[in-house]
Amino acid sequence: MKRSHTVLQLTVCLLVILFFYTALSKLMDIGQFEKQLRNQVLPGWAVVPLLWLIPISELIVTELLIFKKTRLAGLYGALIMMVVFTAYIGLVYLNVFNRVPCGCGGVIKNMGFGAHLVFNFFFLILSVVGIYMFHADKKGGAVTASGR
Repeated sequence: MKRSHTVLQLTVCLLVILFFYTALSKLMDIGQFEKQLRNQVLPGWAVVPLLWLIPISELIVTELLIFKKTRLAGLYGALIMMVVFTAYIGLVYLNVFNRVPCGCGGVIKNMGFGAHLVFNFFFLILSVVGIYMFHADKKGGAVTASGR
């Protein structure tokens, strides 16, 4: 139980740092983020909703991860967001689009798309590990509480 709890805590910390950092970097330079969104292969009408939806969703996932009662929802939220972001980067990496958009902020913007894909896969796998460890930790806690 102790090992799964430690792995879960580390996983949650890394995900909180990732989602809080990415949300903060977008919100601190919202004008740059809007330019990056306008360069994406998105319909024009989607830019303004995504301008706010993405960083707010990242902050919501961060908050859900912080509190024990909502942690599992946060882990699933992180997983869903990482699947979407990783799929998008994968499509860019495979040259599915007729141009290479760049919509990453902060330190991530300096990565090539191959490195970014690996980075995203790492956090996607981390989300899955977090969900698994959450259940293992919960199961271990239930066993300890019942005296078995």
